Amino acid sequence: MRDKVKALPWQELLLPLVAVVLALLVGSVFILYVGENPLKAYGILFTESLGSMRNIATTLQRATPLMFTGLAVAFAFRAGLFNIGAEGQLYIGAFCAVWVGISFNLPRIIHLPLAIFAAMVGGALWASIAGYLKAKLGVHEVINTIMLNFIALFLTDWLVTGPFHGGSWVPETVRISSSAAFTRIYLPTRLTTAVYVAGIAAAAVYIILWKTKRGYELRAVGLNPDAAEYGGINVARNTVIAMAISGALAGLAGAEQILGLHNRFIVRFSSDLGFMGIAVALLGKNHPVGVLLAAVLFGALQAGSAAMDRSTAVPRELITIIQALIIFFVAAEFLIRRMLRLKEDA
Repeated sequence: MRDKVKALPWQELLLPLVAVVLALLVGSVFILYVGENPLKAYGILFTESLGSMRNIATTLQRATPLMFTGLAVAFAFRAGLFNIGAEGQLYIGAFCAVWVGISFNLPRIIHLPLAIFAAMVGGALWASIAGYLKAKLGVHEVINTIMLNFIALFLTDWLVTGPFHGGSWVPETVRISSSAAFTRIYLPTRLTTAVYVAGIAAAAVYIILWKTKRGYELRAVGLNPDAAEYGGINVARNTVIAMAISGALAGLAGAEQILGLHNRFIVRFSSDLGFMGIAVALLGKNHPVGVLLAAVLFGALQAGSAAMDRSTAVPRELITIIQALIIFFVAAEFLIRRMLRLKEDA
């Protein structure tokens, strides 16, 4: 029997790349079915998302919230937690950001950081509820976070259509102060300085997880909570901390949407960004750099889908199918490993 060998880093990178290629190949079957040339359709897709500085800026704008939610889910994964609640944490963070944005009139150097911080605190506190229930009562975080998603959604619906309604026929708040808004960095696109915050957040996640004692404890709990407890690590405390940090990252996604895109809170503004973060984290192998790259890929698919829809008979819904196929092949990693003749370490 051949010895099992540990996959090299380049091989680990190869696995999600193969998943993407396989998804595009399967997508080609759908494109052929509607009578189009896959090379032409994909050419339009990627040209319109990466073919110019304006297109790249649009792709990065679409990718920025996915960077935050992907980091949120990946951080929880590293601690052995499945945070399904990034969507709810995003909404709570967004509302906290809009509250600061409309309630105070401060200099930009204070107002914007304060709104960002409020979003992080809101998301962290909301996620901590699930973390506490998991740590103290043993209630599974998947159930907790799903229920908290619904509560967050309907709570913010009530707040925006009730006490904080802006007075128009649209269910939204008033606009935030300009001093609380992210600055656009490439007009006429909607790319803002929030993309820099995403890069800082990714670096912070890497430092916390791999360069600090707390990160070592979190990863140890994620690998084997019983062994970590036996080794003197407080599993319950680290569970709450992991969920809080994960929620803070999801809250940043809400801040990006409110302070950089909409400049107000609109009911149900998120297009499943929290749930898309799960896909981004899986494709990115729960590593900050991988998450950023996966978010850019998903952002490119979204940015180019409209042009592909206009220029060919291929509907933009194909992009959703391709994204789902990517995750399917990532989840079926053992099949790809078999194809590449790689072996998992014992």
